[in-house]
Amino acid sequence: MSLLLPDSGLLFWMLLSFGVVFTVLAKYGFPVITKMVEGRKTYIDQSLEVAREANARLSKLKEESEALIASANKEQGRILREAMHERDKIIVEARKQAEAAAQKELDEVRKQIRQEKEEAIRDIRRQVAVLSVDIAEKIIRKNLDDKHEQMKMIDRMLDEVLAASKNN
Repeated sequence: MSLLLPDSGLLFWMLLSFGVVFTVLAKYGFPVITKMVEGRKTYIDQSLEVAREANARLSKLKEESEALIASANKEQGRILREAMHERDKIIVEARKQAEAAAQKELDEVRKQIRQEKEEAIRDIRRQVAVLSVDIAEKIIRKNLDDKHEQMKMIDRMLDEVLAASKNN
């Protein structure tokens, strides 16, 4: 039998020491190791949950930023439309003011032309009156006995008046 079990005492002590170490480990070591593994598992699960929450918040922030960008683009379009409308309104107002100023200037020019025309008419009337007085004076000075001579004199005076008025 010694061939089959060469050192049974050694085997016994190895089994006994393994049993004692296993019992000590089972009572004190394994619960600590299991507790550490469970703690690590809990930490990993919590980290995964925090990562999921962070991912959810990131996607929510991304949606909010896209909504803000869309809102800003819409606001920009509205502001541009308002600016174009305001520009058109200013252009229309400027045209109205320019037309009013042009009309005012045109009215002033017409008034000035009317005044100059009236003044020219008054001047022509004065000249006609002076010429009439001159003609009458010449007629009175000359003693005209003949009717034919009177007509000839009147025609000549009228020709002179017409010629003088054409030259002025």
